[in-house]
Amino acid sequence: MRSEERHQKLLTLARREGRIEVAGMAADFGVAPETIRRDLSELERRGLVRRTHGGAYPVESAGFETDLARRVTLHVENKRRIAAEGVRLLGGAETVFVDEGYTPQILASLLPTDRLLTVVTASLSTAAAIADSPNTTVLLLGGRVRARTLATVGSWAAAMLSGFVIDLAYIGSNGISREFGLTTPDPVVADVKAKALEVSRRRVFMGHHGKFGASSFCRFAEIPDFETIITDTGLSTAEAHRYSLLGPQVIRV
Repeated sequence: MRSEERHQKLLTLARREGRIEVAGMAADFGVAPETIRRDLSELERRGLVRRTHGGAYPVESAGFETDLARRVTLHVENKRRIAAEGVRLLGGAETVFVDEGYTPQILASLLPTDRLLTVVTASLSTAAAIADSPNTTVLLLGGRVRARTLATVGSWAAAMLSGFVIDLAYIGSNGISREFGLTTPDPVVADVKAKALEVSRRRVFMGHHGKFGASSFCRFAEIPDFETIITDTGLSTAEAHRYSLLGPQVIRV
């Protein structure tokens, strides 16, 4: 098997399974582990995967994005800790924007229910999860629903956001890097995120360590736009410090 053909098969498997292991791939392809490591290094150089100890996972791009059903199975414990830390930053906020994605959905379910709170979201899943709280007013942005993420996008969603002044925005992304900022594969998703940031007084980014160093197609924010970045301890202390030098507090949980 030619190396390019092996690269394509490895990428297909990574995107289907969410992660591949060097040892397993070496056995499946009948090659040495060093060959798979070189293959993964080449795919990482192209921005298609991120290497981890013993394997790799796919990077989301204009041509590939995990759907919500897959996201609820990946890095779940990390996402729960990140979401819980995000709630602790709520402070006196009375209006919050909760982004699409599984980590923001977890955060929304943890928001206090013993005080009046208005939650603005583009996520149908998030809106449905918290709509029955008597002290929570849920405003669901209008627009086209993306089947992949069950979130609304487009000019209607952005126009609705433009009429608000929001105390705190909880934002996610498909990739975050010191070079390219925060990115997402779809321009219409980027538009909604950018507008939410524009109308919010405080901004908090939440994302597991696998998103760091990755970049996708559409940039919607820069690192200094955020007061706080919350991630897990999979991001090294040294790398967290490099991000903090750009302005935000970086919290590892």
